[in-house]
Amino acid sequence: MSAPGRPKGEFRSAQHDGTPVTALLTLAMRSAWNRRFVLALVSASIALSTLLLLGIERLRHDVRENFSQAVSGTDLIVGARTGPVQLLLYSVFHIGNATNNIRWTSAQALAQHRAVAWMVPISLGDSHRGFAVMGTTLDYFERFRHGDRERLKLAQGKPFEGVFEAVLGAEVAHRLGYHLGDAIVLSHGDGAFHDNDHDDKPFKVVGILAPTGTPVDRTVHIGLNAMEAVHLDWQAGAHLPGRKVTAEEAEHDHDLTPKTLTAVLLGLKNRAAVFSVQREVAAFRDEPLLAILPGVALDELWDVVGVGERGLLAMSALVSVVSLAGLVAVILAGLNERRRELAILRAVGAGPRQVLLLLALEGALVTAVGVAFGLLLGALALALGAGWVQARFGIGLGLAAPSAAEWQLVGALLGAGWLASLLPGWRAYRLSLNDGLSPRI
Repeated sequence: MSAPGRPKGEFRSAQHDGTPVTALLTLAMRSAWNRRFVLALVSASIALSTLLLLGIERLRHDVRENFSQAVSGTDLIVGARTGPVQLLLYSVFHIGNATNNIRWTSAQALAQHRAVAWMVPISLGDSHRGFAVMGTTLDYFERFRHGDRERLKLAQGKPFEGVFEAVLGAEVAHRLGYHLGDAIVLSHGDGAFHDNDHDDKPFKVVGILAPTGTPVDRTVHIGLNAMEAVHLDWQAGAHLPGRKVTAEEAEHDHDLTPKTLTAVLLGLKNRAAVFSVQREVAAFRDEPLLAILPGVALDELWDVVGVGERGLLAMSALVSVVSLAGLVAVILAGLNERRRELAILRAVGAGPRQVLLLLALEGALVTAVGVAFGLLLGALALALGAGWVQARFGIGLGLAAPSAAEWQLVGALLGAGWLASLLPGWRAYRLSLNDGLSPRI
């Protein structure tokens, strides 16, 4: 409200000295401060909706980055003929099961291809307390890359050397509380039944990998010979009755060369040959094989899960709309109590347009405060919770400046808040001067 003694023509004179918006902005700030409790609740609602909207956008971006960085430096993944996404899921993310295995002789033939620089075999199928067990060779620790072509690093211990030695991913060791020297028992398949445990052949933990934010963290790594050793007395997924091979016998008295593999990772001497090698693998005579480019398969996988991503964004957008609707409702509800205030402003020289602009500025200020607070909450949540999310879900969340997409969302929220405040401003615009000065009966 105007102070006593303010000249009637002040608002009109402000237009001539070029400061009408400044005067209205000051008045809007003071008016909002007088109703700070109610408007603080509205701002908090807008802040939470901003946090949800930007949080989902950041999570979407970082999850996609984690997906794309799960494997790098690998030119081709080769497995039994199936769908590209399915092959990627079970070979890299250890989700689902292979429809068939490939022969060890086929993997050896691929390794000797003139265009192949290196080959890393992978054998899956067993588990340990809900975590996947992967049989591989020492080349895995040398050749496998993640993120920006980063190598695997051991936080403790060393790679496996003996048959019954295991290297744990960071999340496996953390969640199960394992340390170097601990003994673990693997299970056949998903480990749903105790009878499927390989309890006669325990493994010793000799190494723990540093966190990577990839499925490597949730994997128990053993040698290919170890995967063969634990299944010497198994056939077709069942333990052979009356046959028992001890760990010592398996290690010294049997040929532990694998017969089949789940998949192989290939690195080429020249990436320009990737498509020709892919065609040759597809025409492999000994057995039907499929070679996929990890990047292309990752894009296909993201297209599959993109529906859920868009659904989450739509839900957070609806929450933001509800918060802005609350802003409109609060300002509209307050118009009746502010009838006399607005009428006095009209009486001292404020025109209908200036009243509309005043309420629009109030709504924009409340929205801006809520959005700013939401940005601060998001940064604080990332700073405090990124480590926990990394350890609990294996998703690396980066504390960084908002991306271009996030700034667009911020601009959309600010614009929507300003547009929403025009409705009560238009309602006040249409109020006559006598409406506020005449008492209602």
